[in-house]
Amino acid sequence: MTDPLLAHATEYGRMYARSTSDSFSVPSITTVIGQQPHGLDGWFGYMGANSLASDPLLPGILGSPAKVRQAVSRAAKAAETYRDDAAKRGDRVHNYCEQVALRALGRPHQMKEMREALAANGEEAFAARFDEWWELFGVEPVAPEVTVWNKTVGYAGTLDLVARINGRTCIIDYKTKGTTRDGTVKPLDDKVVMQLVAGMKAEESLVDPVAGEWEPWQHGESPILLAVAIGQTEVRPMRANPEVLKHHWWKFCALRRVWEMSADTSTAGTALLPVAPPSMPVGPPALQTVPGR
Repeated sequence: MTDPLLAHATEYGRMYARSTSDSFSVPSITTVIGQQPHGLDGWFGYMGANSLASDPLLPGILGSPAKVRQAVSRAAKAAETYRDDAAKRGDRVHNYCEQVALRALGRPHQMKEMREALAANGEEAFAARFDEWWELFGVEPVAPEVTVWNKTVGYAGTLDLVARINGRTCIIDYKTKGTTRDGTVKPLDDKVVMQLVAGMKAEESLVDPVAGEWEPWQHGESPILLAVAIGQTEVRPMRANPEVLKHHWWKFCALRRVWEMSADTSTAGTALLPVAPPSMPVGPPALQTVPGR
C-alpha cells in the first residue's frame, strides 16, 4: 500500500497535512476509529499461553529458572509479534491490489514484483483469489489509494479504491483475513462500516500533495460501500447496509470528539499533583485545661 505523502505518525496517532510543506492538522480515519475500545485482553492472554505451550525449548528449560523467564518473556511478546506479522502481510496484499488497479488504468505499476513478494512469503494464494474476484465482478478502477478530507468534522484518510462495478460507483476497503477451520475467510468487523462511511462523507480529494491542491469530492452521492475480505481460500465482498449508515456516521463523529478531548486533555497539564502532609505546629502544643482539675 502506497504510504500517503501527507500522513504523519504523531503522539496523537496518524494525522494528515494539507500539503507536503504544511504541518499535520487532522486525525486519520483509522486513528478516530481507534478511539473505540478493542477488548483484546483475552486474545493477548491466549496468544501468550499458546506460545509458551508450543515453545520447542520448553522441555529442556524447566529446570532452569533463568531460561524459564526467557521463555515467558518470549511468550509475552507473542501477541505483538503476531500483530506485526499480520500488518506486514496486509501491506503486501494491499500493495498487490493497488498494482492490479494501476495496471488496469494503464499507469506504471509493479504488479509482478508485488506478486513475487507475496510468493516469497508463501502468500501467493491471496493474489490468486483476488485476481479471481476482480475478474468475476468486472471491477473497473477509477482511483486507487485516493486521499480525502473532511473539513467540517476534521479528519482525512486514504481510501483503497474507488471503482465501478456493474455500472455503480463503489468505495472499496480491503481487509486481509485469515482462514477459519472450515476453510472460509474469517468474518469482517462491523467497524469497517465506519471507515467506509467516513470515506463517503469526505468533502475533498487530493489532486497534488506538493502544491496542496484539492478538489470537491466526486464520489459521495450514494455509492455502494464495499468491504472486501481477502483470504487464501476465497475473497468475500460485503456491502454496508444503507439503512444503518447514519448510525455508524454518528458514532464516527462521536469518536472524533473523543479524540479531540483526549488530545486536549494530554496537553492541559499534569493531571495528578502530589499532596504534602498537613503542616505541624511549631513548638510544644498549648496546654489545655481539663475539666474538673
